[in-house]
Amino acid sequence: MNGRALLERYETSLRGLARKNRLRTLSGRAGLDFASNDYLGLARSKRMAEAVAAALAAGTPVGATGSRLLRGNAPEHEALEAKAAGFFGAERALFFGGGYVANFAVLTTLPQKGDLIVLDELIHASAHEGARAGRAEVMEAAHNDTDTVDDAIRTWRARGGAGHAWIVVESLYSMDGDRAPLCELIEVADRYGAFLFVDEAHATGVYGPDGRGLAHDLEGRDNVVVLHTCGKALGASGALVTAPKVLCDYLVNRCRPFIYATAPSPLMAVAAATALDIVAQEPERRERLTKLVSLAGRRAKELGLAASGSQILPIVVGDNARAMALAQALQARGFDVRGIRPPTVPEGTARLRISLTLNVGEADVSALFDALAEEWGRSQCPHASS
Repeated sequence: MNGRALLERYETSLRGLARKNRLRTLSGRAGLDFASNDYLGLARSKRMAEAVAAALAAGTPVGATGSRLLRGNAPEHEALEAKAAGFFGAERALFFGGGYVANFAVLTTLPQKGDLIVLDELIHASAHEGARAGRAEVMEAAHNDTDTVDDAIRTWRARGGAGHAWIVVESLYSMDGDRAPLCELIEVADRYGAFLFVDEAHATGVYGPDGRGLAHDLEGRDNVVVLHTCGKALGASGALVTAPKVLCDYLVNRCRPFIYATAPSPLMAVAAATALDIVAQEPERRERLTKLVSLAGRRAKELGLAASGSQILPIVVGDNARAMALAQALQARGFDVRGIRPPTVPEGTARLRISLTLNVGEADVSALFDALAEEWGRSQCPHASS
């Protein structure tokens, strides 16, 4: 067998994706930012850059040089974790290299054999992957349906489930922009002696007192674990898991993605710690974002489209090819809007994901919706003159 033949199955798979209008390619940054998760505009924060530069000048290394349990544990990591625990109101925090690995790490380590994980069907792919790679039984619940979660745990108990149940949700969903019913979910968790694991990736920094997230009033409870991503509104990279101290200690001792991974850069710990200070001390950033969300919601309703009420505004198109054509048309007009297709979203719900950030202003948002109104009409009448 020659080398080309070895690659044939991969080429066949890619051709199949292309036929379904699901082939992905990498593209650069261009146009006004309606695609990133830099909600508070902190990725280019002068204050964060200066903090990192000062740390470098003081001798902080660029790389961690090893895992946290070897020589990779830096004072900057520990300072960030202490600050985050205090900021979010948890007993302890643990810093991971990213949100994906943090979700995977928690769900392959904390739920034990004999436990049950109940996942919201629309939760991040990293949570699905972690749950299925772990030792617990896994069930999916209908999106934001507390009764389905309750039924899953009750049914599991009735057939002999004797371990702990883990309810796993996003507080603000990344592709729909809607919120989880956290008050009802914690009631279910308490009723069954279950854990609630909340992924705050898209809420950290944006919602709650001082930007502490939508689960801020649940932090510090013995049955609550929370993930705060540092690479979205905080403008850095990495992720923080906040939890009771005993669970963080267990992760340090039993979590393979933590034990065997090179630690995140100490400079990213400095950047993330500075971002926590900024979100607490500069509430005007959240106020400006709230105004953009309100404006986008009004403009969407004028077009007969649903408003999510958050900085994530999905425009559900349905057809993969039409969604991508709309995205490309908006990009050509200077708006960086991306099309999202299955399997990231369910079949038949391909969409534009409009992300609102402080990298744009109110005039930019209005211009985007003017352009969207024109392109939406053209996409429904593809043979109309341009």
